[in-house]
Amino acid sequence: MVSLYERLGGSDGIRAIAGDLVDLHLRNPRIAPRYAASDVARVKEAAASFFITGSGGPSVYQGKDMLSAHRGMNIDEAEFVAVLDDALEALDNNGVGQREKEEVLYILYSMKSDIVRV
Repeated sequence: MVSLYERLGGSDGIRAIAGDLVDLHLRNPRIAPRYAASDVARVKEAAASFFITGSGGPSVYQGKDMLSAHRGMNIDEAEFVAVLDDALEALDNNGVGQREKEEVLYILYSMKSDIVRV
């Protein structure tokens, strides 16, 4: 079976998706304030490496686990849904198929308890 990593276009495809996702977050008034003082290139690389590793690609993610990364941020359900909406748009913008979109959204949604109100 072909991995999600491969179906998303491997490292190059996932880097494009992650870059678009971060760009969408920066334009999204619900999310953008979180990134006001961020190094955008570093955020894009972290998002890409997280997706590469989490989708069955090489183990390149060196960041914190989701609970540690989001603890104390007081992210609410509406902000979490805004992130999912941006993710769906980034996937659409990169021509990702329906099955792959559903798998990515399932993975993201499965992390909700490590992100929302922790």
